[in-house]
Amino acid sequence: MSDKIFEREGLKEKVQALKKGGKKIVFTNGCFDLIHIGHVRYLEAARAEGDVLVVGVNSDGSVRRIKGPGRPIVPEDQRAEVLASLSCVDFVTLFDEPDPLVTIRLVMPDVLVKGADWEEDAIVGRDVVEAMGGRVIRIPLTESASTSEIIEKILANFS
Repeated sequence: MSDKIFEREGLKEKVQALKKGGKKIVFTNGCFDLIHIGHVRYLEAARAEGDVLVVGVNSDGSVRRIKGPGRPIVPEDQRAEVLASLSCVDFVTLFDEPDPLVTIRLVMPDVLVKGADWEEDAIVGRDVVEAMGGRVIRIPLTESASTSEIIEKILANFS
């Protein structure tokens, strides 16, 4: 397992130490089921917003509750490890809730990043981050790059 993957409590301590050292912490989250170019571009853009990128990953149970019984395709430990292998990602943590609010409250990032498909007022944790003087950034998505589209294409080719 990667030394970039942390339980939330361990991550909280690590991030607090980095913040005390003057590092700007960026947080984003998602299912990241089948990693594709859209994910990579999104994560690189998120990382460019600060010094340290923390990625919250929905657990398998959380993904099933959001996406349905056929998801995730890739188990949570493998999704976390693949994300941790990317040079733009500094830390990865799993969360089991349907949204990352508990994790955001623990990390208290300086910058919260979501895809531009999220309306600003619908971004979970926005109020928490802005209340402490942080920023919320919406990053444009890469067209024709989606896990759901990849799954549909695979299924169409085998049906």
